[in-house]
Order: sequence, then C-alpha cells, then structure tokens
Amino acid sequence: MDVGGAAAGQCTGEFLGRHRELKELRADIERAGLDTLSGRKSPRARVLLIAGRPGSGRTALAAELARRVAGEYPDGVLRAALSEPGGARIPADRVARDLLDALEVPAPPGAGQDELTERVRGALADRRAIVLLDDAADAEQVGPLLPDTSRCLIVATAAGPLTGIPDVRPCTLGGLDTKSGVELLESFTGSVRVTVDPRAAETLVEVCAGQPAALVLVGGWLAARPKAAVSDVAKQLRALSDDVAELPSAAQPLARAFRLVYDSLSQPAARILRLLALAPAGIADAHTASALAGCSVSGAQAALNDFVAYGLLRRDPDVPEQYRVPGALAPLLRALCDSVDRPGEVQLARARMLERTVRLLQSCRAVTEPEGSPARKRLAGLPRALRFPSAAHAAAWLDSRRPALLAAARLAVEDGELDTLARRLVAALVRALAAHRGADAAAPDLYGLHQLVLDVAERRDLHREKAAALLNLGDLDAQTGRTLDALARYRLALDAGRAANDPYATGRAMESVGGAHQELGDWPRASDWYGRALSQRLARGERADEARLYGRLATVHTYAGRYGEALRGWRAAVAGYRRLGDLPSQARALSEAARVQEYAGRPEESLRTCREAVEQARKAGDLRLQAALQLRLADTLDRLGDPTAARLHRATADRLLEDEAAAPRDLRNP
Repeated sequence: MDVGGAAAGQCTGEFLGRHRELKELRADIERAGLDTLSGRKSPRARVLLIAGRPGSGRTALAAELARRVAGEYPDGVLRAALSEPGGARIPADRVARDLLDALEVPAPPGAGQDELTERVRGALADRRAIVLLDDAADAEQVGPLLPDTSRCLIVATAAGPLTGIPDVRPCTLGGLDTKSGVELLESFTGSVRVTVDPRAAETLVEVCAGQPAALVLVGGWLAARPKAAVSDVAKQLRALSDDVAELPSAAQPLARAFRLVYDSLSQPAARILRLLALAPAGIADAHTASALAGCSVSGAQAALNDFVAYGLLRRDPDVPEQYRVPGALAPLLRALCDSVDRPGEVQLARARMLERTVRLLQSCRAVTEPEGSPARKRLAGLPRALRFPSAAHAAAWLDSRRPALLAAARLAVEDGELDTLARRLVAALVRALAAHRGADAAAPDLYGLHQLVLDVAERRDLHREKAAALLNLGDLDAQTGRTLDALARYRLALDAGRAANDPYATGRAMESVGGAHQELGDWPRASDWYGRALSQRLARGERADEARLYGRLATVHTYAGRYGEALRGWRAAVAGYRRLGDLPSQARALSEAARVQEYAGRPEESLRTCREAVEQARKAGDLRLQAALQLRLADTLDRLGDPTAARLHRATADRLLEDEAAAPRDLRNP
C-alpha cells in the first residue's frame, strides 16, 4: 500500500552505499526500547528517524530500509508525505485521510483532525505494518499518527531531530562515501570514463559533497554528453560558485549541479522546467506541462522525458505517464521561476493550466453520459487530446490524477486572483467525482471542495454560491450524524439565500432546517419550518415541492401523535402527486396515509387506503412497490384477525418479487 510518492533508491533503480546507516537502523529496530516512565517496553510503535538535508537521499534510504525488512511486516508498507514539495506543511487531517484510504478504512466527510488520526491509530492497532512518513517538519506532525502498538514500525524523515517523541535516535545523513559516489556516477557514464581518470571522478564526488541528488544531476548531464570529460565537470561546477554564493554552504553543491543542467537546456525546455514550479503538489503530466508552457502535448512529453534522464524529474512508479518534481529541487525551480518569468506570464501560465484541467474534467464527466446527450455532443467537438475513449479510461485518469486535481483546486482558491477559474475548476471536479465514484464514495473529497467554494464565495460576497456551498456542506454533515453542525450551516444558508434574493436556496434552506429539527426530535420547530417552506412553494406554484413538503409535514405530525393533521397532510400530498401524474409517489403517499389510519385505530379505513395504494402501484408498473404494499396489507389483515387473507397477500408479494428479479435490468423500476 502506498500513499504519496516516496522515491525509490536512486534514479538508476539501484540503491548504492549507506551500508553503515542501514546496519544501524536495522539494529535500532531490534533494540528493545524502554518507556522512560515505567521502565517497560514502550506500548507505542517504534520510530526510526532519518535526518538530513533535502537531496541527501533520506527518502531513498527510508524506502530501501522498508524494502529490506518488509518481510517482517506482512500488512504492507504505507507511505505519506508530511510536507509539500515547496516545504509547506500538509495538514494532519489530509495526511490521515490518505493513510485511511490506503488502509481501506472509511472516514466520514468533514471529520476533524482528532477523529481522523484516532482512526489511523485504531486501524494500525491490529496490523503489523511499516509506515513511512516523509519530510516531517516537527514531532507534532508525527505524534498523532503513532499507533499504540509495538507491532508497527514508523520510519520518519526530517531535516533535523524530532524533539518530543521519546526513544528516538536519529540516523543523520551526510554525503555518500567516495566509493559509493563514484559508483553512482558510473551508473550514468559507464565504467570506461571513470576508469581512465579515477581521480577526476573522486574530485567530482567531493565537489558535489557526496550529495546523491547533486550526483544524479551531474550524472545525467554527463550521460547526455558522451564526449565530455569527467574532469571538466568539476571545473564547471566550481565556476558556478558565485551564482550560489548567497545560499548556505550545505545547499551550494546541489544548487551548482542544478544550475549546470539548467544552463544546458534549450530555451523552450528551460521555460517548461521553470513553469513546473506551478504544478500542483509537484505532480505533472504532458497536459500540465503543455498548458503551462503553451506548447504542444507531444513537445511537452518529449521535454518531460528529457528531464527524467537528467534527474530533474522522477517518473511516478504507479502512474507511468505522471511525473514528480523532487522535493529538493522544488525550491530551486520556484526561485528560478520568480526571478526569470514576469508575474503576468506566470499568472497566464497558471490560468492556461486551470483552463485545460477544467476541460479535461468536463470531458471526463461527459463520457459517462448517454450517447446522443448534449454533453456527448459537446464532447465530440473537443480536440482529440482532450477526449477519453471510454468511461473506464476517464475513471482511471481521474483516479490517478486525483491528488493533483485536489491540489490544483486548493491552490487556485488560495491564489485569490483567478476566482472565476477556481470556481469552474471546483464545479467540474465535483461533477466528475460524483459521476465516476458516486456521491457516497466521493463525499470526503466533495466536503473539502464545497468548503473551497464557500471560501471563494465569502471572499467575493457571492451570496448565491455561499448558500449553495453551505447547503451542500450541511447535507454532508447531516448524513454523518452531525445534526447540530448541519442545522447551523442551514441557517447560514438561509441568510445567504435571502441576501441573494434566491427563492430556491431560501426554500431549500427552510426545508433543511425543518429536517434537522425533525432529526433532533423537535416536532414543533420541524413543522413550523416545513410550513414556512411550503408557504413559499405554494406562492410560487412549485407543485412537486408542494407535494413533498405536505408529506414531510405529515410525517412530523405522525411522530408527534397528531394523526388528524397527519392524514390531512398525506391527503394533500396524494392530491398533489395525482395532479402531477406521479403514480409511484401517489402510491407511497397512500401507503403512509394507511399507516397513520392504523395508528389512529381505524384499521378498516387503513385496509381500503392500502388497497388503493396497491392499485396505483400496479398502474405504475412498480413490482417492488406492489410487493411492499402487499406485505403491508398482510400485516393489517393479521391484526384484523384474517390470517388466511394475509397469507394470500404474502404469497402475492413473493410472486411479485420473483417477477421483479426475473425482469430485464433495463425494465426494472429503480
């Protein structure tokens, strides 16, 4: 199981060096470890810390350690990044959700950090797994994720010590030893070029301070130039010292190696590389690079492949057509982009990327629509590069790009200068996720996206959008049992709907407030709010909504024991559905009226009403509803002392269900 994109050993695919560090870490796993207070074995998971600067190979070492001991942890390896490529902390709730997704443990939408991290700890309590936590900023990020079991192994990487986590001895990384550094260079250049001048290779390793990331860049540069002498590279790197003099000395080797490679790129390729600093979450594909640079998709793809060869990008092991900016290089790319590209050009590149993403998401959703639908017709008019050949291809793309798409939505909203595009992007992503994953499965993502819409709406005083976002968030809160939270959101949505003079949002909010009070068992307030919503619908002549609200009012009256008012409500609902010609809804309303009559001690009337409901269901051709009503009739007849007739109705219900199961799928009623 993997979360995020932890790197493998080196870009060559072979892990080199770090023998001493691996031995120390292996020994630390087996070390007993004592709880500092009790003197007993710690009840929490063992934490190994690999500390080092970005580019030191700390992630590669963590992954290699996990590979070597994976056989002792049968429940697999989980990976999660705790920082963005640019260094920003990733919120703990998002990390926890990613881990829960990998563990296939459901998490309610809108749940807070404490609940989510508690679920992570609970999910790991009965497992024997390795958890790699990459690029931790401090102990506060790691602590809440530690399970209360010694069966799991936590391997964290960070720039320095994680003060606050007991019994952690950091394995601090410096540069590779000279022998390993030369071997890494040989993996790019071949042995001949090193053999003819071994001292030059050793000098080059020293100039790069043994940093794996710097050596990978230099190795990629040499591989692209078979005739270049190894000795010349060290001289060129030293000549770049003035360009990076303002950086800390420990950061200069990587910066010089990066500058060497960057200066060798063509102008178009260099521009594409700089603009990859804008790629959401450091994840890019050919479409992202094409949109950012305003070039062809094929040209962008060729540039991305070249960047991988140079060590400037890593290919995603799980999604081959997707690339990741190494975390150590992200700040260097950002600095270049800020210094070379004008702000207007950067904003235009970001807008192109968002616009391309919106169109891809619209295409992704359209392919799920029936043939001949307006959406499919619009899809046919898109360029071939933006079309998906099938719904399965679109779903696979959406799943693989989901982290980058969610990051794009967050970044677009945070930017604040492209709010129109941000709103379009979020709307397109909501529709695509709902179409492919279903509303329930997508609910956690949708909750965050609706919150982004709310952020933009509040910033721009967009009352209608604010009302819609609050209603959507309230619905998700209500579905997960947070009724009081839902009620608060519905009330805010009502205020926003009134400010926007939006009758639909206002009516929907009033009805939702009533539903929340109903869920809380507050029948007077529920009926009051349903009544307000009904009055508005009656004034506007919205018949379907009127009929539904009569039914909701009747339900509340039933719960409150006001059976006379409940019957009047259901009769009004029946009349409304009759006017609409909605036979199934009419049958259901009649069935509920029959139930109220039975509660009121009028079984004969209940029997007649239930038979009328069966007839309406028969006219509607709804076999499942007919069967349910036949069972209702049977129960009523049992209570009236007629078991023979009750058995006949139950037999009829069984036959109807058999007929419904045998019917072709496209002929069944939903």
